[in-house]
Amino acid sequence: MTAFPKGKIYTAEDLENIPEGTRAELIDGSLYMLAAPSRKHQRISGRLHTAIDNYITDHHGNCETYTAPFDVNLFSDNSVIVQPDVLVCCDPSKFTEKGLDGAPDWIIEITSPGTFEQDYYRKLMLYQGAGVKEYWIINPQEENVSVYVFPRQYKTWSFSDFIPVSVYPGFSIRINDLL
Repeated sequence: MTAFPKGKIYTAEDLENIPEGTRAELIDGSLYMLAAPSRKHQRISGRLHTAIDNYITDHHGNCETYTAPFDVNLFSDNSVIVQPDVLVCCDPSKFTEKGLDGAPDWIIEITSPGTFEQDYYRKLMLYQGAGVKEYWIINPQEENVSVYVFPRQYKTWSFSDFIPVSVYPGFSIRINDLL
């Protein structure tokens, strides 16, 4: 994850004006370019999205799931606009033509060596502060998933575990089934 030139405070307008197709996030006045994800990352992301979307559809849920690139404006001051790998939102009033205004219910990030610090530290704090209910960090290198159910639950699971989804009681996902 590479930052745009320092010394400038970037805004949502700056993010909107970068060339189309450039993946970037705005976090507290800094713009960060996002590198193209690996094949394994994309496979996990796509199959995870499909599994979640199928579960929601099969259970007649009203939540929606999206994959990056999809802008999430976490705070009303437009200071943080991120593109989670996978998100689930159950509040239709938060959707806009550009993406989502406010915290989704569930965010999943698939980490890489270049995003480790962002995913495990900065985004963890931002998502908790924004009101995200559940945050998963999938680490393909270590083959584990860190699951945060805010405000107080945390557990690390292996790819071979059935990981319960707190926002959907009765639903669990085993990452190995997606590979």
